[in-house]
Amino acid sequence: MSDESKVPNILVFGTGDTKANELQFMAEVIRTAGGRPVLVDVSVLADPPYQPDFSRHDIAAAAETTIEAIATSGDEYSAMSLMAKGAATLTRHLFDDGRVDGVILLGGSMGTDLALDVTACLPLGVPKFVVSTIAFSHLIPPERIAPDLMMILWAGGLHGLNPICKSVLSQACGAVVGAARFNVRPAGDRPLIGMTSLGSSCLKYMKHLQPALEKRGYDVAVFHATGMGGRAFEAIAAEGGFAAVFDFCTQEVNNHLNGTCVTSGPDRLENAGRHGIPQIVAPGGLDMVDLQAWRDLPAPLADRPYHAHNRLLGSVTTDNDGRRDIARVVAEKLAAATGETAFILPARGIQEWDKPEEPLHDPDGLAALVEAFRSALPASIALHEIDAHINDAAFSAKALEIFDGWVARGVVPGGKAQAA
Repeated sequence: MSDESKVPNILVFGTGDTKANELQFMAEVIRTAGGRPVLVDVSVLADPPYQPDFSRHDIAAAAETTIEAIATSGDEYSAMSLMAKGAATLTRHLFDDGRVDGVILLGGSMGTDLALDVTACLPLGVPKFVVSTIAFSHLIPPERIAPDLMMILWAGGLHGLNPICKSVLSQACGAVVGAARFNVRPAGDRPLIGMTSLGSSCLKYMKHLQPALEKRGYDVAVFHATGMGGRAFEAIAAEGGFAAVFDFCTQEVNNHLNGTCVTSGPDRLENAGRHGIPQIVAPGGLDMVDLQAWRDLPAPLADRPYHAHNRLLGSVTTDNDGRRDIARVVAEKLAAATGETAFILPARGIQEWDKPEEPLHDPDGLAALVEAFRSALPASIALHEIDAHINDAAFSAKALEIFDGWVARGVVPGGKAQAA
């Protein structure tokens, strides 16, 4: 909100026919916290015992149908899918009219399914809070999670308002009102560069590239490519939110190919290209597969070199066949790009742990990956092979050389071709 004195409008979603007490409690907390609750009922079978600001009939109308048709559409799956469509459509209309400063949604698995559609329809910077019995669960696919979504587990809240439930709901309501009052939305006054990386113990190029790009007149957002970071990167790229991308840590593509939970979804490395955003890509960490460090290694990977990064995350390297497979997948994704694409191939290594004396050092495997990319990349992709490690200064220098050439030719908007 630009005016901190304004009372923020907070949309409150839930099934009022079964959760009336909880929703009315939330509305009172929001009022006490300084917000204005706008109750949106997404019930299917009955009206709530209070008058919502937007009824289930309004939701059905937004989905271009009737509540009677939704109730008889087949089963709970079809009914809630239609309600989700209407809820998202109504929310976006209200936002476009300047009537939404934040949203909070309450539900079990059904309500959470609807909530993900509603939060996904709002842009980055609009506070989105989901109170869910399946918060943080792997039931939720990463591609459905908005980049700035906040969640809290609805502990003890499946049926009835109780002290534990009140504690959770009051925290959530206070959080969304506070976020609506004090958040700083992206200004958009400088072109934004999206960059992917891992922490500097593994990949270090962002330390050189961020200040250099900022001197050129760009803002730089670096996304931690451990599943959800790559998801946020893809979601913003899908909205055309970047002037260009430096997608140098593409490891999440390999994670998804190997079926681990550290995934950004099936469309990783696709949205920038699909929307014509200029992209410089590299295979940072691409030969690794991330796994939960607190579980035993799966049998197909148990004999591979392993590095435990912390008590949550560990990585194994793929074998040479796996390296060839992932090079082919990356090449296929890049071949579909509609914007200018360059690929930097550092022949001396692609993550800190593959250097000599490090646990994932494998010169034969690296050579296999390099050769696989030479063969797999189509002629439409500008290949820049360099005799350097991805963490060497030469890698960052090559990235800036490509980028400056694009700026000079007008491929990338804004900024300057040379550092100030």
